[in-house]
Amino acid sequence: MKAAAARFWSSAAGMPPGTVALVLALGLVLGVFPIMGCPTLLCAAAALALRLNLPAMQLVNQLSSPLQWALLIPLGRAGARILGGAAAWSLAGAARDAIVGWFCVCVPLGLVFYVVMLVTLRRCRGGWFNGLESPG
Repeated sequence: MKAAAARFWSSAAGMPPGTVALVLALGLVLGVFPIMGCPTLLCAAAALALRLNLPAMQLVNQLSSPLQWALLIPLGRAGARILGGAAAWSLAGAARDAIVGWFCVCVPLGLVFYVVMLVTLRRCRGGWFNGLESPG
């Protein structure tokens, strides 16, 4: 984990705090998308569309893979509750429930995470963030 964090911060060196916060927030939110295989494509598309650092975005995506597996059932249950029915027993219904749960839970939390990271990184503008030393 420490090596992955070092790789991220070395790839993020020189990026403004807003860009780093956006890469972290988008990589995490898109990385927990409940359909396997889609987060990689979504992160690549977002990085290319927004002209973000693609390797840094994919690194955050890959680091969030265990979280994707851990959130699969809770997001499905949240989606089923939001849609007002019982948990689906078909693959398509379970995927629908999980996507609804992801959209209603992870997207708003991602916006909050982005704002918190933006404020934090702007406060840390001096020192390690400008590439003078590593954060750990």
